[in-house]
Amino acid sequence: MLIAEELFLLLRRDDGKPENAMAYRGYGLAAALITDLVVAERIMLSDDRDPRLKVLLPGPVGHPALDAAMARLEQRDGKKLSSLVTDGKIAREKELAEALAADGVIRIEEKRALGLFPERYPVVDPEPERRTRERLRTVLIGGTPTPADASLLAILQGLDVAPKVLEEEKGDLGKKELKRRIEEISTDVAAGDAVAKAVAAMNAAVMTAVVFPVVASGS
Repeated sequence: MLIAEELFLLLRRDDGKPENAMAYRGYGLAAALITDLVVAERIMLSDDRDPRLKVLLPGPVGHPALDAAMARLEQRDGKKLSSLVTDGKIAREKELAEALAADGVIRIEEKRALGLFPERYPVVDPEPERRTRERLRTVLIGGTPTPADASLLAILQGLDVAPKVLEEEKGDLGKKELKRRIEEISTDVAAGDAVAKAVAAMNAAVMTAVVFPVVASGS
C-alpha cells in the first residue's frame, strides 16, 4: 500500500467523513505522494533548506494517483518543495479513493444534493488501516520506523493533527512528548539518504504550508 493511501485512511473516519474539518488535507496527500515517488526513485530532492525537485525518470509509474502526480511534477521540475505540497494537482485524492475502492478497502458514495454534500468514502475492509495504526503504535513506543512510518508521522505532525488522529496509538504521550518522539523518528528512519532526507523535509514543508499558506504557495 502506498504511503499516500495509508494517509488517506488515517485522515478519514470509518464512515468516510474526514477526521475533522481540516482545510489542509491536500497538503498532506501531496507530500505523501511525493515521498512515494522518492521511495520509487522516480524523483529526488536537493540538499537545499527548501529542497528543489528533480525528476529522475519521467513517465507512468503504474498507479493512477502516482501517474497523475508524476505528470504534474514533470511540469514543475526544479520547483521548491514548499510550493509543491500546496499544489492541488499533485494531491490526487480522487485517484487514491478509486484505487482503494478497487482493492475493496473503501466504498465511494457519490456527491448528493447537486454537489452540496461531497463524496464520502466509508471503509469496507478495516484491516489495512488497523495494520497501519498498529505499526505506528509500535514505532511510537520505541520500534524502528520504516520510511512509510516516518513519513506518515512527519506529515501528521506537519498538519498539526497527530494528537487527534493518533489518539489511541500515542498512549500516554502528551502533545509535546508526541512531537518530540516524532522528531526523533524522522532522524531514525531505516532508509537510504534520499528517503531519509525527504522524510525530514516533508515535516517542515507541510508545517510551513499550514502556518504560512500565502508564503508557501509561491515558488
